[in-house]
Amino acid sequence: MHRNMVEFRLAPDDISAIRFGVSPGHELAHAVRVLVQPQYHPLQWGWLRRARDQAPARAFDLMRLLVGPDGYMPDFLTSTPGWDLGPEEELGRLRDADLGPLRVDVLKRVDRTTGAEQRLLRAMADDPERTRTAAADAWEQCWDALLAPYWPQLERILRADVGVRSRRATTDGLGAMVETLHEAVSWAPHAVRVRLRMHGEVLDCAGSGLVLVPSVMAPRCSVVTEPPAQPTLFYPALGVSERWADDGPGTAEALSRLLGAGRAGVLLALRAPLSTSEVATACALAVSTASHHLALLSAARLVDARRDGARVLHVRTPLGEALVGG
Repeated sequence: MHRNMVEFRLAPDDISAIRFGVSPGHELAHAVRVLVQPQYHPLQWGWLRRARDQAPARAFDLMRLLVGPDGYMPDFLTSTPGWDLGPEEELGRLRDADLGPLRVDVLKRVDRTTGAEQRLLRAMADDPERTRTAAADAWEQCWDALLAPYWPQLERILRADVGVRSRRATTDGLGAMVETLHEAVSWAPHAVRVRLRMHGEVLDCAGSGLVLVPSVMAPRCSVVTEPPAQPTLFYPALGVSERWADDGPGTAEALSRLLGAGRAGVLLALRAPLSTSEVATACALAVSTASHHLALLSAARLVDARRDGARVLHVRTPLGEALVGG
């Protein structure tokens, strides 16, 4: 095996526990790197033109120090990705992060720096509680300025990618789906292999499974392998172009012309699974009207329904995600 290859070894229980997630924290950390070295991220230039003058100076400087320009990134800045993980929950987890692992993460950045940066990071490692508060405050300020205005577009791309991958796993099998994640990712018997630039490791997932996470901001694959974190593979999402951050009203207007304003509004509202009454509330519709629109969207294979206990939740299909993401 190549020395810069990470191999996630999967037992039968791990294979059944492979799942997808999204990570607002991962997107924010890579957004910081884009702003530091924009020349290496041409697909982000459209976003960069809008966002580069909005970065809060002191908060951004702290995030830049913690994240670093490339390679290792402190795990505490991103919690375990989940399908329904939003920025508010991610921030809440950061504010409650364990101080011991946080200090270890900061010391890893100490080992990768020199001079004034190293001295600042060492001081942060010596006071992890204060560092946690400062990092969470900086995270929140940078999120609000840099990514919050674009989260609907970004989230739409991530969920569209997951929809396509999930359908491919169903129709072609798990191994075939994994092989299409990225050119650096391959499927081996009972393992997922990821070719990286600066790291190699064999990790037994030991019944914990593997989380697959698409990313708009990251230009290449990365992994999380160190316990107690969930084994995680980040990969570049499908459909990212320089225009991904374009404002959404054009899409809404085009969908309204195609589907009608009511059905377009319902389809756009389904950023996350919603019940019929929740759709009605989000779109300011009567429940009967929301139900009618959902039925028509379902007949067109743009929306599907699934049961969650006593509730029936409506979700966009891969076709619906692709249409909204256009």
